[in-house]
Amino acid sequence: MRKPRALVTGGAGFVGSHLCERLLGEGYRVVCVDNLLTGSLKNIAHLRDNPDFEYVDHDVSTYINCPGELDEVYHFASPASPVDFERIPIPILKVGAFGTHNALGLARAKGARFMLASTSEVYGDPLVHPQPEGYRGNVNPIGIRGVYDEAKRYAESMTMAYHRHHRVDTRIVRIFNTYGPRMRSDDGRMVPNFIQQALSGEPLTVYGDGSQTRSVQYVDDLVEGVFRLINSKETRPVNIGNPIEYTVREVAELVLKLSGSSSELVRKPLPQDDPKQRCPDISRAREVLSWKPRIPAEEGLSRTLRWFVELETKRRRSERVTG
Repeated sequence: MRKPRALVTGGAGFVGSHLCERLLGEGYRVVCVDNLLTGSLKNIAHLRDNPDFEYVDHDVSTYINCPGELDEVYHFASPASPVDFERIPIPILKVGAFGTHNALGLARAKGARFMLASTSEVYGDPLVHPQPEGYRGNVNPIGIRGVYDEAKRYAESMTMAYHRHHRVDTRIVRIFNTYGPRMRSDDGRMVPNFIQQALSGEPLTVYGDGSQTRSVQYVDDLVEGVFRLINSKETRPVNIGNPIEYTVREVAELVLKLSGSSSELVRKPLPQDDPKQRCPDISRAREVLSWKPRIPAEEGLSRTLRWFVELETKRRRSERVTG
């Protein structure tokens, strides 16, 4: 029996590497495409010896060539960290526009099912709470975050255009705040920031007064939702996130508790267009996919913390050997 074959753009990134791992576990042959702008070969090192895994170094903002049959195309390539919005704004716009176009063109040519990794950022700084898929958002197109927000909104429009006009079988997952092992240490997002600061004994940086809320989901829950969505018949966007809200301050205090750190909290001004609330309405995911997050924040943060501790231990060993 022929194994299904999937191509994952951004497959060496944080979420993409976990998706590649899951697909291999489900019996797929996987083509991982990444130019390592924000991804890392370390994220897929444990997959490279698998005969069903293939890595291709390529920027998907240019034409994608993949010989052979493809059953599914997952477009997960895109820098997604706030620190990247000012550092590499043009590549973010390009991968959202040209990259989505190229990935959709590949799916159309191969007769493959297509999935777009969209984001809760399409809702901007929301005026509706929690955010259902029908909410059209409150986005500042010329703000610092606009390069990511609008790239994803455009990508969704492109995906639906290919679905309606070219009859490509498409899926759109709107991903809410996700964390877990393989996040970049310089990611700039809340969880890795707090963990890195706690482990190094530095003060934990809380922007604003810390009362702004976030829903945080562990990466395994996200990948489960993605896998259920690709195997469903749902072509509308689907929120995948944790509907349980925590304030930023609560997350910081939980990291301090789990790490045993004596670090203090320090406040800094809230960045431009930083959302005050971000929480998904997951009614559609519950009804269509029978999905809901299952890993509590304390357990997920403990796993992530252990991974960062192991990463730091390896780094110190390496320094001793090379030093």
